[in-house]
Amino acid sequence: MFRLDNKIAAVTGAGSGIGAAIAETFAAQGARVFVLELDEASGAETVARIRDAGGSADAVACNVSDAASVASAFDAVASAAGRLDILVNNAGIAHIGTVETTTEADLDRIYAVNVKGVHLCSQAGVRLMLKSGGGGAILNLASIASLIGLTDRFAYSMSKGAVLAMTRSIAVDYVKQGIRCNCVAPARVHTPFVDGYLRNTYPGREQEMFQQLSEYQPIGRMGRPDEVAALALYLCSDEASFITGQCYPIDGGVLVF
Repeated sequence: MFRLDNKIAAVTGAGSGIGAAIAETFAAQGARVFVLELDEASGAETVARIRDAGGSADAVACNVSDAASVASAFDAVASAAGRLDILVNNAGIAHIGTVETTTEADLDRIYAVNVKGVHLCSQAGVRLMLKSGGGGAILNLASIASLIGLTDRFAYSMSKGAVLAMTRSIAVDYVKQGIRCNCVAPARVHTPFVDGYLRNTYPGREQEMFQQLSEYQPIGRMGRPDEVAALALYLCSDEASFITGQCYPIDGGVLVF
């Protein structure tokens, strides 16, 4: 079960964190994975780990907020593989601030990556899936911020709410063409981004704040990238062929308690 043999997958922002975990998990299950990454060095590192483990992967430079870059990246996938079966829109950035403290530049920056990036990559991915005629699966990385209010996350929540809306729109528009589209909504996940945030924002108090962030989840810890990757694997596998237009929280109990 959950094998992806002979599947062609593209994962954006797969140079680190959740994206890297998804790319490595998909490759371990037999997919040929295209790592679409702005930071070419980190993308190459993910590809190297996959190949060292016996998997198949290629790195493709991609700035998801730039239409020309996205077009070039998906052209490279089409040229190398001839089709696309799975697209994971993982690339995203964060922002801390209320409606008062969020500047126009802040909002534009978040929108460009988290909303426009999903639009551009989904557009290119859908066109490639339709061209190959085999349907496909799209998975978007949303957030619990898509579903509940989070303090000091005005722009970020806006963007992830849009991701949820785009997920359902794509699902409705392409269900008859065999393209499924779902999203996952994680709570806090322990990634290098979190470590960098704590180091830069709370110097000398990293461990204290790490504990606070961990305890936000009723289960008592943050999620792990491999746990999100396992859910992504299911939703992009043939075993999930009856699921589309849905949002799956992976939140350590946040939405329950």
